[in-house]
Amino acid sequence: MRPPFTVVRGRCVAEVWETAVEVVYRSGVEIDTEYGCKARESTLMMIVEDPFSEPRIHPGDVYAVVGLKGYLDEVLEGRLDSKVAGGKLAYTYHERLFSYGSEGIDQIDYIVEKLRNTPYTRRAQAITWIPSKDLTIDSPPCLQRLWFKIYDGKLVLQSEWRSRDLFRAAHMNMLAMTELQKMVADKLGSKVGAYFDFSNSAHIYDKSYGDVERFLKTAYRRRDEKFKVDVFTI
Repeated sequence: MRPPFTVVRGRCVAEVWETAVEVVYRSGVEIDTEYGCKARESTLMMIVEDPFSEPRIHPGDVYAVVGLKGYLDEVLEGRLDSKVAGGKLAYTYHERLFSYGSEGIDQIDYIVEKLRNTPYTRRAQAITWIPSKDLTIDSPPCLQRLWFKIYDGKLVLQSEWRSRDLFRAAHMNMLAMTELQKMVADKLGSKVGAYFDFSNSAHIYDKSYGDVERFLKTAYRRRDEKFKVDVFTI
């Protein structure tokens, strides 16, 4: 069996995510998971050319419609970091990005200063993985690495994810990461460029199949002629 590789490229977050859900659901391979269930999976690259063009929030993602503000507060402001310090959570993305490891390194501050001083640098990156912690926990971080670079005055962000629930999590992840991209761009006085989102395993769990079918039926009715997304599958 050849492992699938899919590239989805489009204008805005909502369109790219919707198309990725459809392609992985229709063409992904069925796999076993650590949770004792099946899932459809593909290695996936999503490219959003204009991350802040509308629509950003897909109206069919009930998780984003209801919970986006709280999630943004968690990722960008550290709302739940105290629970990590208190041993109630293994990690948050904010804690790993803004206070990494025992030294509490602010990797985002490093990225801003690196790009400010050396706009052409290829070293403006942040990581989340801490082997001494993450090799033994049940749900280690999905996000692994962020890489920022300025091209023609625009800040590009590439994010890398080892594993991703494409239907229930990826859309809010994309919204949070592009908000972080804008935060860094604003500090640098640059414009927001394209967003690249790469997953080793973008998957849809079998418990979500019915919800995905209903989601796609509604999405088809909502689409208009302006919906243009390029898809390439190996």
